[in-house]
Amino acid sequence: MRLRKLATAIAAGVLAFGLGTAAQAGEKLRIGVEGAYPPFSWKEADGTLKGFDIDVALALCEKMGRECELVEQDWDGIIPALLAKKYDAIVASMSITEERKKRVDFTKKYYHEPAKFVARADAKFEGTPDGLKGKVVGVQRGTIHQCYMEKIFPGAELKLYGTQEEVFLDLVSGRLDAQISSSIQAQEGFLQEPEGKGFAFLGGDQFDLECHGEGAGIAVRKGDNELRLAFNKAIKAIRTDGTYTKINAKYFEFDIYGEEPPPGS
Repeated sequence: MRLRKLATAIAAGVLAFGLGTAAQAGEKLRIGVEGAYPPFSWKEADGTLKGFDIDVALALCEKMGRECELVEQDWDGIIPALLAKKYDAIVASMSITEERKKRVDFTKKYYHEPAKFVARADAKFEGTPDGLKGKVVGVQRGTIHQCYMEKIFPGAELKLYGTQEEVFLDLVSGRLDAQISSSIQAQEGFLQEPEGKGFAFLGGDQFDLECHGEGAGIAVRKGDNELRLAFNKAIKAIRTDGTYTKINAKYFEFDIYGEEPPPGS
């Protein structure tokens, strides 16, 4: 009799666990995005979110078998909103840095790129600490580029902005001598646009491991390993089956993923 009761209890427990897992998997996955960082994310006039990050987020959700809801969030509050459970993950070109790892957990990278300065094509100064000393340089607040400027270019006059679009607007208006951002974002979102005429990259790639990190990853709350590992598996899947290549080709002429990680990593 006891064995029958025990077996019934175990079966009920397994069923309850199975239903809980299915319910969790069926819940809508909320993804935090910025929507103001073309070509990675932007918002159309009708409010539709577009861009590389947006397409990647939706492709990953499909691979994970999850229904997704995109939640737009200003960059300044994007990590606090994750911690406050406004959404479950961030897909917003967020670089994996040691400082951010203190607050959130990251997946493996889903792309990597260097940073570069942009200035007028006829600029008479160089993109070096000496060349930018006393120059006004625009940067989006709270980004890896702010970290880099404060660490490597302390002599520059730093002007901070809420969005990258505001940085480019002030560069065009002449309020800035230069700006620093991701090289792809500057090339695709500014230099190739009409407003970018007369501007060019200033110097070569800018990189510091402490500030720039290992590449862009997906952020989740500390300890949310199940979701983090599910994203990792999905990232690998879209790289393997050609989905990533198709998304990449919509926005860039080269593979922005960078080098593949070592086997087993």
